[in-house]
Amino acid sequence: MFKRVLIANRGEIAQRIIRACRELDIETVCVYSTADKDAPYLRDADEAICIGPGPSKDSYLNISRIISAAEVTNADAIHPGYGFLSERAEFSEICRDCKIEFIGPSPEAMGKLGDKVEAKRYAKAAGVPVFPGSEGAIEEIEEAVEVANEIGYPVIIKAAAGGGGRGMRICRNEATLRANVGKAQQEALAAFGNGAVFIEKFLEHARHVEVQTIGDKHGNAIHLWERDCSMQRRHQKVIEEAPGPNIERKKIEKICESAAKLVKSAQYSGAATVEFLMDDKQNFYMLEVNTRVQVEHPVTEMITGVDIVKMSIMVAAGEKIPYKQKEIKVHGHAIECRICAEDHTKDFRPSAGLIENYRAPGGLGVRMDSHVCAGYRVPPNYDSMIGKLIVWGEDREAAIKRASRALHEFEVGPIKTTIPLHAELMNNTDFKKGGVDIHYLERWLKG
Repeated sequence: MFKRVLIANRGEIAQRIIRACRELDIETVCVYSTADKDAPYLRDADEAICIGPGPSKDSYLNISRIISAAEVTNADAIHPGYGFLSERAEFSEICRDCKIEFIGPSPEAMGKLGDKVEAKRYAKAAGVPVFPGSEGAIEEIEEAVEVANEIGYPVIIKAAAGGGGRGMRICRNEATLRANVGKAQQEALAAFGNGAVFIEKFLEHARHVEVQTIGDKHGNAIHLWERDCSMQRRHQKVIEEAPGPNIERKKIEKICESAAKLVKSAQYSGAATVEFLMDDKQNFYMLEVNTRVQVEHPVTEMITGVDIVKMSIMVAAGEKIPYKQKEIKVHGHAIECRICAEDHTKDFRPSAGLIENYRAPGGLGVRMDSHVCAGYRVPPNYDSMIGKLIVWGEDREAAIKRASRALHEFEVGPIKTTIPLHAELMNNTDFKKGGVDIHYLERWLKG
């Protein structure tokens, strides 16, 4: 097992990794930018080291500074968390070259599954259902038009190397497609350093269902069942839950098995999420593979009892997965609300600033993953998420009621947060029925 892990991230995921390491008797080193110098979680680490100013490119995305920090603090492994460098194959490779263990997949496995075009090819070979679309990256507009005519409109242009809606364009006719291929390529290049895009069939009323998997260095891979992440805005998830409501369990079993098979065939070690879109007939199509721990991993932990972050560290250290697939059972229902420092009544305008009042909810079945407290100043430099409220109930109805109660207790001020939005959604009739599609929230917000 590792003696000392450097955490190349910030915020609630840094706090989460510190807790997992402490339970494994591993020392931690937290890197931080000057914008995060007063973050409370830094006090929980065994050592903290500043790696630069607030802008991410000068700190959390600066590979040389992070490697130098690992070397001067004698860290034998680096945990990248999510975002920042977590899905950069070159970072994984540099860690290996410097004899520092990257807590995540090898650069080869990341290359197979982290690039959407390569992942699609690999998935087809493994028998995982994929969207009709281009076989590889689109180079010319005429090639895009040819593919779209073959599969039929509407289509969607996607960036091969990233997500979060960047480099993504929905096209309902040829004129729109011709106008957007170049724009998508430019946006993808600016966001990910890779301008490759591809084209797939677009589903109008899809649900977003994903499968949590984990593999080890001994060729084993299991799944930890599914999550539904359909409540989202501009391709950013707002609410996640597990298990997915109103989905045939036989279909879920099949798709979960195919996800584990894909991860195993790629010789993948670590946590990975195989994401799918599901149509109204409950046909599944692979969307992408996220080669890292996900923001929403706690909902899976709550229904399976498996600590995904600790497991990721253990398999990176060479240990075998201690579970057989048949031992992974689902117990109850869990819901996660992403709490962001944003004003949803003003088009989700960011609300950075000092938190003067903070009261976290509690009680049976309530978990709060957050790095903030009263006196913490939310910096304007990074993602606006300040925490995740996760609840568990014996069934979905109980979980929704518990989430509603916990949100009523939750106080953060004077900055604006999305707590009121989540409270409204817990009482939303369509959400309570289960099965909203990925564009539901945007329609609902428009009134």
